[in-house]
Amino acid sequence: MHELFGVIAAFEAVLHSIWLLPVLVVLIALDGPFPVLPSETLLMSAAAAAFGTHDLAAVLGLFVASMLGSVLGDVLVYSLGRSSNRILRGAEKNCGIGAWVRRNLHSRPEVSLVGARLVPGGRLVSTAAAGRVRLPLRRFLPATTASSAVWSLYMLLVGLALGPMTRGNPLLCLAAGIAMAILTGGGFELVRRIRGATRRRRGLDRELAAVTAAAAEPALSGR
Repeated sequence: MHELFGVIAAFEAVLHSIWLLPVLVVLIALDGPFPVLPSETLLMSAAAAAFGTHDLAAVLGLFVASMLGSVLGDVLVYSLGRSSNRILRGAEKNCGIGAWVRRNLHSRPEVSLVGARLVPGGRLVSTAAAGRVRLPLRRFLPATTASSAVWSLYMLLVGLALGPMTRGNPLLCLAAGIAMAILTGGGFELVRRIRGATRRRRGLDRELAAVTAAAAEPALSGR
């Protein structure tokens, strides 16, 4: 319990500190190659606190910080993707989104990066893939800027929805940010599993139809 109060106190200190925006920039940037950092939770919580207290200047600052951190992190992962296959080995785990991104990167980089960014783990996969397929930087930068803008607006809209419920209370902001991060990740994971089960079922249906057709051919030919 003492540790929990310590975390809440530290979180409240960061939310009301002049270091909030620089910390967010660094966390969001590092969240690119290391997507286990609590950058989204902190951003959603800070946005909820800002909207809860009707601090529009803080909202604008959060948008700029999230955009800057996102673009810097994307460029970092893009550079690592061009230069190293070992550092970003985990970027190949998400085969479904990774395959879709690689198919569409050269023809529709904006659609690929924006679409993947809204999927948990998609930021690392898409930006690393852009580096590995040698997408030109002049095409990557506008696409990743658009992706960062969409993601930042999404995070702020979540904060806007949470603001009236938290009213700037640091404990409620932290709880709401964690809950939304869990719900978002869980929702995407549920959809992914449902789609995977549907594809497997369709595959089994096609195999069964093929086996049935193959078994029926001798009987038909013997008539």
